[in-house]
Amino acid sequence: MNIVFFGLVAIAFSVTAWRQIFWVPVNDKAVSPMQQLGVGMIDAAASSVTLALGLIGVMALFLGLMKVAEAGGLLAIIAKLVRPLMVRAFPDVPAEHPAMGAMIMNISANALGLGNAATPFGIRAMQELDKINPHKGTATDAMVLFLAINTSSVTLLPTGVIALRAATGSADPAGILPTTLFATILSTTVAFIAVKFYRRFSEPPPPTEDVSDELTEGGEGLEGDISDSGYPWWVSALALCSIAAFVPITVIYGKIIAPWIIPGLMIGLLTFGLVRGVPIYESFVEGARDGFQVAVRIIPYLVAILVAVGMLRSSGALDLFVSWVGPVTSAFGLPGEALPMALLRPLSGSGAYGILASIIQDPSVGPDSYTGYLVSTLQGSTETTFYVLAVYFGAVQIKRVRHALAAALTADLAGIIGAIIACTLLYGAL
Repeated sequence: MNIVFFGLVAIAFSVTAWRQIFWVPVNDKAVSPMQQLGVGMIDAAASSVTLALGLIGVMALFLGLMKVAEAGGLLAIIAKLVRPLMVRAFPDVPAEHPAMGAMIMNISANALGLGNAATPFGIRAMQELDKINPHKGTATDAMVLFLAINTSSVTLLPTGVIALRAATGSADPAGILPTTLFATILSTTVAFIAVKFYRRFSEPPPPTEDVSDELTEGGEGLEGDISDSGYPWWVSALALCSIAAFVPITVIYGKIIAPWIIPGLMIGLLTFGLVRGVPIYESFVEGARDGFQVAVRIIPYLVAILVAVGMLRSSGALDLFVSWVGPVTSAFGLPGEALPMALLRPLSGSGAYGILASIIQDPSVGPDSYTGYLVSTLQGSTETTFYVLAVYFGAVQIKRVRHALAAALTADLAGIIGAIIACTLLYGAL
């Protein structure tokens, strides 16, 4: 991360310095490139703190619900159901450790397009994974894989993008469901491969702490201890088949299902806790308190990443790159109008969302053109990688990310390629 952070800042400063040298003011009120860069840095720093403060309420809400689910044993139940897959994907994590259930909750929230809900679940998963981390401050293989999956996870219902398309007058707001599903399946597959490939170049350091106590603590409070054999294989198979059956249902009825998800999630988890005899109010408050503390702890990490990204945008380096590369990518199904979206999506979620809105609101493009479908798919199928990395790793004070960034960006690239292929096949090339 040290090299990435410095690289973003150095590129932004170099481009701005070049523009400043040859800058000629048109009037007395003209703002120089270097002044624009300085203002952009301050604005980005302020907006990063505003973003973190805005997350406090959301994180308190969903971490409160997560605490209720954990107290009722839901995470252990989920971990047992998906045990056949999870033990193979995460061999270093005990089969019924709370991290397993938390990771599944996060992946499920991402699959349903619940970006704000997925973040607290993901942070909780990282906290549980850090309890069994033998080298604190350095990402484990399980953490790296989880982050890569998180930034590329299979998306069944991109609710936010569907809502925006509907608001801009799309005749088929949910038309991006199949394209998003294809792109995310491809990116998730590549994420697994990339993590395994890059790992050989980034071996973890020797363990610095004995985590046997943490492993023991991780098994407490579960429906059975670490040695529990879990559910019969047919129960897991039935659960996985039910999840697979949800895919076509989502494609067909996605627009109807979307408004029910978040309210249904809250009433469902609270009802589960109540039935299991959990003091749901006290548990919710305890989890919400943790959410507040986590949101404050990630502020320095957000400031560092978002200021670097803000400098890159304010310097004009991004626009300069688009002007050079756009004509080339157009020949491969990525038009110049969509290229900023593809580049900015891993860097800035709000910036990418703004580009998406401006493109599909443009009467010359519209939401139902090839470009409109493509940028909508890109928004729904890729993640703000740098944001996720800063928030998730920042929550557990990870400073050495190893191959997490390389794997996540490789998965992002696969998602872009998948979006182009799917949109070309379904909605025609340029």
